[in-house]
Amino acid sequence: MEIFKYRSPRNFMEYSKKSLSISLVLVVISLTLLFTKGLNLGVDFAGGTLVQVQYKADAPIDQMRDKLKTSPTFNGSSITEFGSPNEVIIRFKTSSKDIQNDVGDEIRSILQGTGDFEIRRVDIVGPKVGSELKEKGLMSLLLAIIGILIYVSFRFEYRFAIASIVALVHDISIAIGMISLFAIEVNLDVLAALLTILGYSLNDTIIVFDRIREGIITSKKSNLSDVVDESVTKTLSRTTLTSLTTFFVVLTLFMFGGEIIHAFAFTLLVGVVVGTYSSIFVASPTLIYLGFNIRNYRENLAEKAKREIEKDRMRAQFEQGTV
Repeated sequence: MEIFKYRSPRNFMEYSKKSLSISLVLVVISLTLLFTKGLNLGVDFAGGTLVQVQYKADAPIDQMRDKLKTSPTFNGSSITEFGSPNEVIIRFKTSSKDIQNDVGDEIRSILQGTGDFEIRRVDIVGPKVGSELKEKGLMSLLLAIIGILIYVSFRFEYRFAIASIVALVHDISIAIGMISLFAIEVNLDVLAALLTILGYSLNDTIIVFDRIREGIITSKKSNLSDVVDESVTKTLSRTTLTSLTTFFVVLTLFMFGGEIIHAFAFTLLVGVVVGTYSSIFVASPTLIYLGFNIRNYRENLAEKAKREIEKDRMRAQFEQGTV
């Protein structure tokens, strides 16, 4: 199925300077948000206790706060709605070592008289565990980027690898900036979404790069911008269909999946949009600005093919006993 039938190349690289400028501005804004506003770290990374409470009617948040203030353990707790007015999340910094009794039982006892409710979930993460999860999460992102750099360098050429890493850093930076802007709670689900963005964006970029490499070999054009325009145009239908189907699936999860996967779906929504954009308007122009030379690449391929032919000829002579 082709949405955009290939007739002639579209001039995508004509807008490369504008697209890279827009991307640079977005990345700078995202990093500024990250260092000024920071991230809303959830219990998984910051440590503490989370209790999910569901009422039969709307949750009396003000009354709950007044009740919790009477307890030294739960004084200063944060209470927020969780998807609907009758369900709330109670967060406090107290960890398991500071609590002698069952947290659910204590909350149930304190909130008596505020209505008909049940304790749905209790999560307790110590500060040491939260710190370790944070370090391992950052390490997983770093190792994924290093692995991608090595993989693309072997499969293509080092300039392709650098261009793909630039696109990935662009995608992750903007995703984190949006998370910071909308104060999305950062937990293990968000980390999983960021790693998913890495894979999705890389897959999109590799497909475009594969077609560019094919165009370099088969096309008679000597201008890299022309080859990139032709290759991107040929993959446009595939990129559009893949991105739209993924976007609508994630949008459905975001709208109807419930509060429990809200942060995960939001992060993926941002990632799908910026990942599709970056494979065309960030990775490809970066390859051009890195000084990739078509003539040298074709000469290297021809030399490599010549060596392979020579190896095959020498092997044949050896097998026939003529060497």
